[in-house]
Parts: sequence; structure tokens; C-alpha cells
Amino acid sequence: MSQRYVIHLPVVANDLAAAQRLARVIGRWMLVLPMTDPGESTVSEEDRQCLRHRVFCDLRLPGGRRCLLHDGHDGNCTRRLRR
Repeated sequence: MSQRYVIHLPVVANDLAAAQRLARVIGRWMLVLPMTDPGESTVSEEDRQCLRHRVFCDLRLPGGRRCLLHDGHDGNCTRRLRR
């Protein structure tokens, strides 16, 4: 397996909930790019980057794709967003 590299792209939000929402929006949008893996997205405080909070549920579904709902969601995992 070849070496993988991760791009850290800082984006600023005012609180944890807003940061997680913004990360989910950006992650879902980036699904158009085949090299992205938004399921691994996390957010952290600027000065406490070692303490990370998951953005997506991240469980693998049949076929290898990941659940697109927020971490800790109720109900079954899915690739479709709830309205």
C-alpha cells in the first residue's frame, strides 16, 4: 500500500456545534471528489487540537461506503440525509 497524506484545512467556527455542522456540509460537498474521506472528519478547539470531536457517524455500510449522518445519531445508518 502506498503512503497516504492528510490535508489539514483550518476553518473557524464560534462553537463546537457550529464547527461540526460546517464540517458536515463541507464533507458532504467534497464527496464529488473521489479522493476525499469525509467520514474521518473531526473538529477541535484551536488551542486543544489533540482533543478531537467526530463529525460523522463513520460506520461502514454494505458496499464499503460510510454513513453520512452526524456522530451519535438516532436510528439506522444511511447514505441519504434526513430532512
